[in-house]
Amino acid sequence: MDLTDTIELPDTSADTVPVGAGLSIFDPVFLGIDEFGQAVYLPMIYRNILIGGEPGAGKSSLLNTIVGHAALCPDVRLCLLDGKQVELGLWQDAADVFVGPDIEHAIRTLRRVQTVMDNRYSFLMSRRRRKIGRNDVFGQILVACDEIAYFSATAGDKKTQELFAALLRDIVARGRAVGIIVAAATQRPSSDIIPPSLRDLFAWRFAGRCTNDVSSDIVLGHGWYARGFSSNTIDPNNQGEGYLIAEGGIPNRVKAAYMSDTDIIRVADYAAWTRRHTDTIEAAA
Repeated sequence: MDLTDTIELPDTSADTVPVGAGLSIFDPVFLGIDEFGQAVYLPMIYRNILIGGEPGAGKSSLLNTIVGHAALCPDVRLCLLDGKQVELGLWQDAADVFVGPDIEHAIRTLRRVQTVMDNRYSFLMSRRRRKIGRNDVFGQILVACDEIAYFSATAGDKKTQELFAALLRDIVARGRAVGIIVAAATQRPSSDIIPPSLRDLFAWRFAGRCTNDVSSDIVLGHGWYARGFSSNTIDPNNQGEGYLIAEGGIPNRVKAAYMSDTDIIRVADYAAWTRRHTDTIEAAA
C-alpha cells in the first residue's frame, strides 16, 4: 500500500500550484495495513511513537510516512533530527528546523522546543485549561528523530549525550498536552538506548524485525516475547512489517506503508510550496 495512492499531488514545477484540501494532525495518520488487509490509521495528536528494529527493517520508511502526513498539515511545524541526514533530509525544505550530525545543534533545538512547551503550559494555566485544542492559534509541532542512538550514545561526549537524552525524555513526557508530538526511531533497541522509563512514555510503539527477542521486548515492553509476540519471527525480507502496540493494548501485526524517494520528493516539494505560500500570506496579513 502506497501512501501517495490516496493523495493527488499537482505538479509543483509551475509558477502557480493549485492547493487542495489540507490534512490536519488531528486526523488519524494512515500507517499501512494489518494482517487481514485492513487499513490501519493512527491517531497521533496527544501521542508519541517509538519505532525500533534492525537495519533494513523499514523504520525510516515508517517515520517518513508519519512525517509525510505532518508535512501536508497546515497546523503542524516540522522539527527534524537526523544524524545520517539522508533519511529525513528530503523533507528539509518543508521543515522549520533540520538537524544533521551535530549534537550541539540538536541540544539547542530541543531546548527551544522545551521553551515553547513551557510557554504553552503557562498559556493553558492562564486560561484554566489542560490541553491545546484544534482551534488554538498556534499549531502543533512534530519532533521527528531518526536514530536516537546517534545523539544519545555516539556523537559528542557522555555529558552531551546525557543532556540530549534528558531533554528528549522531558519533551516526550510533557509535550503531548501542548501539541508537541515525538516520533523517534532507532536501529539499536537496547536498554542503554531505550530504558523502560523512556519507552513507557510512548503511547505507540512499533517493533520492526529485531535480531533477538530481548530487543523486541525493549521496544514493545517486557514480557511480550513470553506471550508469543516477538518481532524476531518476522521474515527479514519483509521490510516494513512489525508489531504495533498502543498503551494498554496488545501487539498487532502491521505492514507499514512505503514511500519511494520519488514519492517523498513529490510530497515534500508540494508541502514546501504550500508552506512558503502560507507564510507569505501570513506575513502580508
